Amino acid sequence: MSDPAPVRIASPRLSAEVSLVGAQLQRLQDEDGRDLLWDGDPAFWTGRAPILFPVIGCVNGDHIRVDGREYPMAKHGFARHHPFTVVDQAPDAVTFRLEADEGTRESYPFEFRLDLTFAIDGAALAVDALLHNPNDRPLPASLGFHPALRWPLPYGGDRALHRVRFETDELAPIRRIGADQLVRPQPEPTPVVGDLLDVADGLFEDDALIFDRLSSRHVTFGAPGTRAVRVSFPFMPWLGIWTKPGAPFLCIEPWQGIADPEGYAGEFRDKPGVVEVAPGDARRFGVRIDTDAGTF
Repeated sequence: MSDPAPVRIASPRLSAEVSLVGAQLQRLQDEDGRDLLWDGDPAFWTGRAPILFPVIGCVNGDHIRVDGREYPMAKHGFARHHPFTVVDQAPDAVTFRLEADEGTRESYPFEFRLDLTFAIDGAALAVDALLHNPNDRPLPASLGFHPALRWPLPYGGDRALHRVRFETDELAPIRRIGADQLVRPQPEPTPVVGDLLDVADGLFEDDALIFDRLSSRHVTFGAPGTRAVRVSFPFMPWLGIWTKPGAPFLCIEPWQGIADPEGYAGEFRDKPGVVEVAPGDARRFGVRIDTDAGTF
């Protein structure tokens, strides 16, 4: 059986299509029909903009530990492959919901409700995630966004000329993933010069750049003299930037969380980047993609 048709929302300046499977953004087009989002070509990567929940990256031994018991957990969690339901819809906005069920409890023994709202405001798409804890014990979780933008963008400028500009200078070291897909213990010097990252394939031979001491809460992507795209993430403390060398996309990934550190064997609630939602409470996460952020 084929997947259900994606849900389309639009304004005069922007349109988006979102799949019910994973509540994953499938298409993002500007006012002239130009594609800004990667198309999932399996020659490089089948993803487009997966939602990472309840983990980001890999966990040690492919298991999380809750109250001393191990539970199997796949890379980036289960939300990206799980069907969501539509609970609210308008011409320019839609809300999807994922709730705990028998399948999720096998790897994540918690009750939860995750609402994802996609809303278009002019030339911008806001994605708002609200994680509810209906249970009587704290709910530990990580959540991240993984949008893959076209590289180069459809606004002119050679691929080799594209840059990422941070909101402010980013001088702190970065983190890297090792061969086991876990975070290496030693930080590395940042490739950012001032506030500017010269994106090049060689940067990603060791997987993503991980900014876990980030000052900026938005970045701008584009080529000098051309229309730029801005990704804002006021509630997200960390950022990953990733591609496969040679691929025509760049992922700008706001995160609340990170892969396990090498050798980590502690409780899931204690791992770096995991937050706890109090019983009966909720926590908000979000990203905004402004497809007309002026000239780079």
